[in-house]
Amino acid sequence: MISRLACIPVALFALSGCAIHQNVKPVERFDSKVVCIVDNPSVRATFFDAYERALTNKGYEVKKLASGASLVECPVTSTYTATWRWDLAMYMAYADIVVYKNAKPAGKATYDASRGGGNMGKFIGAEKKITELVDQLFPRLAGS
Repeated sequence: MISRLACIPVALFALSGCAIHQNVKPVERFDSKVVCIVDNPSVRATFFDAYERALTNKGYEVKKLASGASLVECPVTSTYTATWRWDLAMYMAYADIVVYKNAKPAGKATYDASRGGGNMGKFIGAEKKITELVDQLFPRLAGS
């Protein structure tokens, strides 16, 4: 009986290693309907495309800035990074989107499935996950 009880914490610890973490600090209302996104050529182009589509669906106009552009080029600027991994199939293991207002951090969304292990939730489509992050990061439609 005692050995069975001793296994419970070990099992809980093992399962905690299969966690997917997501944290979003939403932006506040912006006067601007334009969001400038600094291109990140080390990330798959499909990430930018999905990010742009999600913002457009919320009524924002997206302006793509060159890699290395300054955060002061636009009143509202965003950066992003993401990585993919292979585990039976390719999946987006990590994504981070930061939004700046006048070059100061205004919101952030992080998705981390890098320790997802046996958690099958990590195989969510990247576009679906990016849209979910954008919907939480920008909870209001542009201009509202």
